[in-house]
Amino acid sequence: SMGKLLVALRAQGHPEAVVQKVVNATTTFSAYGFPESHAIGFAMLAYSSTWLKIYRPAPFYASLLNNQPMGFYSPASLLQDGRRHGLKANPVCVQHSSWSCTVEDDSTIRIGLRYIKGLRAATAHTLLAARASGPFDSLDDFLRRTALNATDRRALAAVGALDALTPHRRAALWHIESAWSDDEALFKHFAEAYRDQSPLAPMSAAEQLTADFNGLGLTTAAHPMSLLRERLTGICPAQDLKHVADGQRVTIAGSVICRQRPGTAKGFVFISLEDETGIANAVVIPPLFERLRLIITQESALRITGHLQNVSGVTHVKAEEIESFRASELPAQASHDFH
Repeated sequence: SMGKLLVALRAQGHPEAVVQKVVNATTTFSAYGFPESHAIGFAMLAYSSTWLKIYRPAPFYASLLNNQPMGFYSPASLLQDGRRHGLKANPVCVQHSSWSCTVEDDSTIRIGLRYIKGLRAATAHTLLAARASGPFDSLDDFLRRTALNATDRRALAAVGALDALTPHRRAALWHIESAWSDDEALFKHFAEAYRDQSPLAPMSAAEQLTADFNGLGLTTAAHPMSLLRERLTGICPAQDLKHVADGQRVTIAGSVICRQRPGTAKGFVFISLEDETGIANAVVIPPLFERLRLIITQESALRITGHLQNVSGVTHVKAEEIESFRASELPAQASHDFH
């Protein structure tokens, strides 16, 4: 305690000015400082995590994805970060996926069935038990051996989990509707007669991304911003900000993955935007936040313009203009807000 420290310092004969200086410094540090053992624990975790991320990216990212929700970044952002660091992620698939995300080699993972929204673990394990007796030979074989309900079949088809058994997602969506029960004979006969004549065009890349985020909350395809990049003018990619001179006016844009308003930041708001190259950070002064509160808090993608602060390659934009950034290719994704 501080009382014991005071007594001990005075007993040693230290001048009162020195005693007060030591007590003041100790008291100030105790408000935010860590015990040495605590600090070492954090340092070891950080070192081990960094080593795994660099040398064993597949186990590192698979483990993170299998233990959500946790941490600061959403599964979608974790996966995009992995891709930028050499990770390959194979899509969810009834022929190859387990319930959890799995490691296929040191730099390749397979997304697990657990990420399909609405698919219960018991249902997934029924599917896996059927597959254990042998891979599915066809979509008909899959439907016959799994006997899933219509909701589960549609969820699998929409996110491409049946692509190994069918030409494309919409063909799968058309095909699975033929799985009417015998007591629905009229519908069953009609569906089977036209099952192999799917009139539905394949999904576009943008439509697949929307289906991925709606059905999985992530995508193994390229970041949605990559579909827009060649049509964008005047917007600086996140990875290029470090090369922009300090004080230069820039515009950034992308999906909002984080909004923070720390209690110690005097009302300043920090926004992180993700594009296909990385993450760009912006700072919003309190008056601007109050004026544009709805846009900042409700829009899933933003365009922000302001002067760049670049100190040794560490960058952020001091926001002056903020507007919604809407595009059909840019589906909403989860963000970490005001935690």
